[in-house]
Amino acid sequence: MNMFLHELKVNRKSTIIWTLSLVAIAVLFLSIFPTIEREGEEFKKVLASYPEGVLKAVGVQIDSITSFLGFYSYVFLYIMLCGAIQGMNLGMGVLSKEIIGKTAEFLLTKPVARKEILISKALAVVTSLLITNIVFMGAAALMANIVAKESIDYQVFFMISATNFFVQLMFASFGFLLSVLVSRIKSVLPLSLSTVFAFFILYMFGSVIGEKAVRYLTPFKYFDLGYIIRHSGYEAKYIIIGSIFIVATVAVSFIVFTKKDIHTV
Repeated sequence: MNMFLHELKVNRKSTIIWTLSLVAIAVLFLSIFPTIEREGEEFKKVLASYPEGVLKAVGVQIDSITSFLGFYSYVFLYIMLCGAIQGMNLGMGVLSKEIIGKTAEFLLTKPVARKEILISKALAVVTSLLITNIVFMGAAALMANIVAKESIDYQVFFMISATNFFVQLMFASFGFLLSVLVSRIKSVLPLSLSTVFAFFILYMFGSVIGEKAVRYLTPFKYFDLGYIIRHSGYEAKYIIIGSIFIVATVAVSFIVFTKKDIHTV
């Protein structure tokens, strides 16, 4: 428990900054919606002038862009991108910072099993992400209530918003695994950014070519926000695959970490 609380304290500043950043992005984008709603037909004409491939790559659906949920789903793609960076950063940082700071050897001399160390750190990451998403959802819902004139299906709204947490968990678990497998990570942020953007570029590429196989390769494709709006639900297949990925990466991380030699110098 002490280690868990310590990790929360260590991640507190980062969690606050990321939470405020996601809220700020949502407020900034959603504040534009009244103008788009008012100039709906003209805005659609402007979008129609762009190549179809470009629109698919950036996640724009012309038919629904002037409705609140349609616009929110477009905005949310980029909120999810930022959220993924936060998840990757947290997942990779909880272990690699001990190596970078040369405190891993000291930590492992304590009368605490390695599994307990990993569990405490993993729970702290999940808790930090939960806090971020709870605050974000509350702020986004408040903003939605302010800017939207139409009646909002809040069930769908929160289902869209909740996808951020699931995607963050996938990237956090992947970052967790990388921090165990890669012996020397000198700086977490550059590797987190490059990894997340590589998956996002893969998402854009898959959207343009319409290749269904790409959906299995990038977490950004696991949730079709348009599908959520139309069906008020998730695609169960991708929830299952994503859950298996999270469990598998965390399990491998535990196995490798409990057996590997930790070198700090």
